[in-house]
Amino acid sequence: MTRIEVRILDQAGEFAADKDKARELRETFIIPALQSGHEVELNFAGIQFATQSFVHALVSAALRKFGEEALDLLVFSNCSEAVQAIVETVVDYTLFAPGSPD
Repeated sequence: MTRIEVRILDQAGEFAADKDKARELRETFIIPALQSGHEVELNFAGIQFATQSFVHALVSAALRKFGEEALDLLVFSNCSEAVQAIVETVVDYTLFAPGSPD
């Protein structure tokens, strides 16, 4: 299986807050890779902090489109505790909150 690595630091800087950049990464890398059945590594090495809105723009549409199966292909690497907590929050409310797609 092919793995596509997206280095968030290279794309968004140490403070990942730009929702437009996150949306661009999602549309350019994440969705096409998932549609092709490829793994996507979202490498957060060097990221001091990421906003919830950045992470939401980065992955929520893909999670809604592909459901829980997307979690088999998305790899979140080198996350600080703060970033990991935000990723978990976004994944949980996108996939598992009342009214979210099954």
